[in-house]
Amino acid sequence: MKVLDFPLVKITSAFIIGIIASYYLHFPISVVYIFVSIIFIAFSGVFFWNLKRNKKSTLFGILSYILSFCIGALTLLCHTQSLQKKNYTNCQTAFKNSQAITLILREKLKSNDFSDRYIGLIKTISGKAYSGKVIVNVQKDSCQNTLLIGNSIKLETVLQQNKPNKNPNQFDYSRYLADKQIYAQIYCQKKEILVSKTIQKDIWYYCAKLHPRIISNLEKSKFNKAEMNVALALILGQQQEISQDIIQDYQYSGATHILSVSGLHVGFIMLFITFILKPIPNTRKGSFFKLASILISLAGFAIISGLSPSVLRSVVMFSFVAIGSHLRRNGNIYHTLLVSILLILLFEPYFLFDVGFQLSYIALFFILWLHPILKNLYKPKNKLTVYIWEALTVSFAAQIGTLPLCLYYFHQFPGLFFVTNIIILPVLSFIMIAGIIVMIIAIFTSPPLFITLIFEKSIYLLNLMIHAVASVDSFVIRDIRFNFYHLCAFSLFTIGSIIWIKKPNYNKLILVFISIITIQISFILTKIETENKEELIIYNEKSNTIISERSGKNLTLYTRDTIQKNINTRTINSYLVGNSIALSKIKETKNMLYFKNNKILIIDSAKVVPEKIHPDILILTQTSKINLDRVLENIHPKVVIADGSNSNSIQKYWKKSCLKKNIPFHSTKEKGYYQL
Repeated sequence: MKVLDFPLVKITSAFIIGIIASYYLHFPISVVYIFVSIIFIAFSGVFFWNLKRNKKSTLFGILSYILSFCIGALTLLCHTQSLQKKNYTNCQTAFKNSQAITLILREKLKSNDFSDRYIGLIKTISGKAYSGKVIVNVQKDSCQNTLLIGNSIKLETVLQQNKPNKNPNQFDYSRYLADKQIYAQIYCQKKEILVSKTIQKDIWYYCAKLHPRIISNLEKSKFNKAEMNVALALILGQQQEISQDIIQDYQYSGATHILSVSGLHVGFIMLFITFILKPIPNTRKGSFFKLASILISLAGFAIISGLSPSVLRSVVMFSFVAIGSHLRRNGNIYHTLLVSILLILLFEPYFLFDVGFQLSYIALFFILWLHPILKNLYKPKNKLTVYIWEALTVSFAAQIGTLPLCLYYFHQFPGLFFVTNIIILPVLSFIMIAGIIVMIIAIFTSPPLFITLIFEKSIYLLNLMIHAVASVDSFVIRDIRFNFYHLCAFSLFTIGSIIWIKKPNYNKLILVFISIITIQISFILTKIETENKEELIIYNEKSNTIISERSGKNLTLYTRDTIQKNINTRTINSYLVGNSIALSKIKETKNMLYFKNNKILIIDSAKVVPEKIHPDILILTQTSKINLDRVLENIHPKVVIADGSNSNSIQKYWKKSCLKKNIPFHSTKEKGYYQL
């Protein structure tokens, strides 16, 4: 039976399309409820009519897919917390004035140089019941942080809305948080927090208690700090303390996925438990005992790792694989994956927009689909050659499947990914087994010194190998220009090519040629879009003033400091790569700029305001020492823009001056870059 002929494939596809449509088109929830009700009534009527006549109809199938689409759209809206009446986003006063807010700390996030960070669940605002997740930033000081997960805290503060990305084509952290139903942040000091004596002791509390206990016992066994942080990332998914240099090595070598606990790690655990239980006979009772042991082990691992979303997704996925194997349904592994996707998205539809979720399922699908084809290209006889060929084919299958998505999101490609996977898999297999044993022992007591030493040295060896591969810098291809058109076209080409290779025929070859034409069209569309675009952007930079003027593929950069090394290349590169253009010239910032009939006046601390000039746009930079009220009275600009080089205090005065004159004021620190 072909996979695509299975009804669940079409139903799941329609459900996913419904989620995507609801996410981007923002359907009104009342309209979706009406549609679901109407379609459900029609679906039920056709179902009973078919049942009575004992025959199938095309209308029933169509209504099934429409109903799945509508349920997908409704599921996303029901899980969008900002649409709920009791969500704190509906309390506008909390974003304007200081309010008494009580919340419960749910999860510890990675700290930065200035603050300890948590996810908190809001309970009340000024005595009224509200709900929703916020990020709590507690300023660091000399005192020890005594806050625990489960603490109920109260503080007087103003909720700060998540700010948009400060510069174009950069990672949109605000949208990322919104997809996790976090719409605001709290900034406070320890002295402002009133901690309740009662602690909410739920599963999150006990999960959070495990980690400090494990770390404490590992430290007692004299586990080296650097290796311990990598161990916590590999086994428990805790990347909070891992150094940036090590993370960069893993990125450049193409091994970032092993630092984020996901399908690879859960798959190792499942294989390990299956290997241990191999002596048990596959009788009815024996098979059930094996299944129960695997499910309990996976659930236990999820709890030890802190119930992170990536682990929960992988645990659900492999639980279904284990259940399918128990029911002797190995032939329908694709259907097992579909059931796990459908179940996960029913409870957490926003996972669909998580990069980790997308990469995990695509990688696993291509390993199942493409790996057997690659494996049969060559059949080695030597055991070592078999291992190397197996590792290579699995690695290439996963990389081919995820390549378009990786290029679209990250714009870089580690050329030695296959080398990395060959050399790390034996070490990683040992580390996962040894690590699980060490972590389980560390829950109760300090692990024996010899086990800790073996585990520590194996991680040291892993880091050494990763660093050796990452050091070959010429194989890391960066700043690859790859947009949404390319993503769709190359994905179609990959799928079409594999379909043709599996069973070549004329129709499938036509599909491959169509996909090649689609790739050409994607480049043509990109070229047309690039060459016809003209825009001027004022960037948000703290130590410099950067303005770019774009005309088609050429970009002229105006900056106060024209020395190349003093310009934030990350800011400019993001824009250049995201728009497939090149930097043409760098010029010193002028007093006047002209763009599309707009007269732009730039004033900094060293400039004098020109007389008898009436600009359309006024740009204030470098904390200009001017009397803005007088300037506005004289030149009457249509818009005033303050870039990131100005102090926060002076921008408050400028904002008030603009409000008096009813002139729009745009602060790049607050609202991000300005685009004309």
